Amino acid sequence: MLKKSKPIVGISVGDPNGIGLEVILKSLEDKSVFDECSVIVFSNFKLIKNQISYFNIDLHLKEVSDFNNYDERCINVYPINKKEIKLSYGKLTTEGGIYSKDSLFAAVKALKNKKIDALVTGPINKKNIQSDDFQFKGHTDYLDNEFQGESLMFMVSNEIKVALLTEHIPLSRVKDHLNENLIEFRIKEVFNSLLNDFGIKRPKVAVLSIDPHVGDQGVIGNDDEKLLKPVLNKLKGESYDIKGPYASDSFFGSQSYKNFDAIVATYHDQGLIPFKTLTFGKGVNFTAGLDIVRTSPDHGTAYDISGKNIANYDSFKSAIFTSIEIVKNRGKN
Repeated sequence: MLKKSKPIVGISVGDPNGIGLEVILKSLEDKSVFDECSVIVFSNFKLIKNQISYFNIDLHLKEVSDFNNYDERCINVYPINKKEIKLSYGKLTTEGGIYSKDSLFAAVKALKNKKIDALVTGPINKKNIQSDDFQFKGHTDYLDNEFQGESLMFMVSNEIKVALLTEHIPLSRVKDHLNENLIEFRIKEVFNSLLNDFGIKRPKVAVLSIDPHVGDQGVIGNDDEKLLKPVLNKLKGESYDIKGPYASDSFFGSQSYKNFDAIVATYHDQGLIPFKTLTFGKGVNFTAGLDIVRTSPDHGTAYDISGKNIANYDSFKSAIFTSIEIVKNRGKN
């Protein structure tokens, strides 16, 4: 293998009937990407070649059957199979699910074998990827099962970073998942990630309340008094710079989030609605807490615009650069 001078970023393509391939290839059209990393895409070579032509993108490709002869200045395509796929833009198909799974599995194998330094995942459809060997809610749950550590969904951008205490579960089950041990563990994961993955030496973190208005002194609820406040007081006693719980309805509109390096939300929509409102098209989904680096864009397959050559690729490009930043920061520790 060539003497590695830059991190190697592997890319799984996701559902080929969505916008994944379009945003991947348009991101890689930016030559500055190759100043910072080498790229290996896990896909059928002919499919990538055809998509470059379809979207009229100027890119150089190289097919690599192993990891010993990649080229630092072009897109290396590691073939996941030789089978041709017939694209059906905007449609949920069994074939699209199989293809996205095959790409992901090949990339994860390379990550396990340390052939790549980071993984950036194209968007999958959580329904058509389900199979006998993939029975997970999404990328994060799957990677949590495959690697060491405990995953934390961390949405990041230059403007704001939001982590979640609970992730893809129904709202009705949020309280059943919360306990003091989980809250303490997840918050400490956030601090560790800010320090080790993003190089923030003295992180400041805010926590959003479980109940509206922090329970209004028990009128609405007492979950914050029972669960959150004891944990936050304990962490403060251990010298963590943490504040809250804050009422989420006013926290973002008042610009309070700008005073912190990260915000911890109790449940999915409490954190992701403001995050995507403030950063949509630029945000990155980072799977913190694991012994590997994985990022993805902040959007899904977007079937409604797939194949139309109008997809915004800024988030995917940000996901690539964020993965490089994290690899380099971890290398310093």
